[in-house]
Amino acid sequence: MSMAGNLRKVTSLGGVGGLRKVARLARRRPRVDLSHPARSPLGSSVVNCVTYRDGVRTPARGDLVDTVQRVRKSREGFVWLGLHEPTDQEFAGIAELFDLHPLAVEDAIEAHQRPKLERYGETLFAVFKTVCYVEHEELTATSEVVDTGEIMLFVGADFVITVRHGRHGSLGPLREELESDPGQLAKGPSAVLHAIADHVVDDYLTVTDSVQGDIDQVETDVFSESGARTDPGRIYQLKRELLELKRAVVPLSRPLEDLATRPIRAVDPEIQAYFRDVSDHLLRAKEQIAAFDELLNSILQAHLAQVTVAQNEDMRKITAWAAIVAVPTMVCGVYGMNFDHMPELHWRYGYGMVIGVISAACLALYRGFRRSGWL
Repeated sequence: MSMAGNLRKVTSLGGVGGLRKVARLARRRPRVDLSHPARSPLGSSVVNCVTYRDGVRTPARGDLVDTVQRVRKSREGFVWLGLHEPTDQEFAGIAELFDLHPLAVEDAIEAHQRPKLERYGETLFAVFKTVCYVEHEELTATSEVVDTGEIMLFVGADFVITVRHGRHGSLGPLREELESDPGQLAKGPSAVLHAIADHVVDDYLTVTDSVQGDIDQVETDVFSESGARTDPGRIYQLKRELLELKRAVVPLSRPLEDLATRPIRAVDPEIQAYFRDVSDHLLRAKEQIAAFDELLNSILQAHLAQVTVAQNEDMRKITAWAAIVAVPTMVCGVYGMNFDHMPELHWRYGYGMVIGVISAACLALYRGFRRSGWL
């Protein structure tokens, strides 16, 4: 029997008693593997619910309430409950069962939180921003480059509750990877907390590497022969997407530092050393983002300089042609005046001479402008 299936009708829960009723209704349902789908095929927000003992996944027996009570009575193992975008009603019974603080529950349901780490009694509440690189054939001024989501964790002595928001960031593969290392998983809920933090930060590095490809392409286009005609909206779009990535990465520094250095009852001392490694990876991601931001500023300044130079070249060409055209305009304007005694006005060769003078003057100006690079 699947404990995830036991929570299928959790929307109607009013407390722990409701959880027991739902469990009895779902006992005859076949076991469903809910590790990978974004939402449960049973229609609730429950993605998976598993019990671990000595780092090994144990068969589900009874409903969620019985399982939690059995784990707490034996003081061995822990429960990992995974949720995806739960509603208030879906989370009510769970919050009561695990005695979760109302403020943390509100944050977990509403999402859109900054990365943070908070302690409510014996429970640790952590928020991570997940990121995903959005593939695109060509970067445009409206291309989405970085998609973000959130993972919230409630970590206690004998339970881990993960709440995901967003279209990506499935923890199914991570769960399988953890299960392949029972020694690490035997260290308790804090091992899950570390694995998720490490997974999220590794995704930061993956996304920054992908974003670097877009920045390199924009840089190549800007410094090409047609760089002045590059759409500056592409650069601004990259800066906006980079800002979104920065909002996910930078605020996480303080929570990881606390997890790595400060004694926290919910975190196994052996796990704290692993958080220092995660913090180092986060520092690398921060440095890359800062470097990308500076590089994009330089690319934008170079592009603006190219546009200015191109405009100056156009103005010089216009000025040069205006100077050339001014010669025949001036001569023709003079001889267009209605006076009887104009020099050479009635001379037989006067017209040819004027045309020759105009042509020679225009040719001299043209060659002069060509030598100076104005044309």
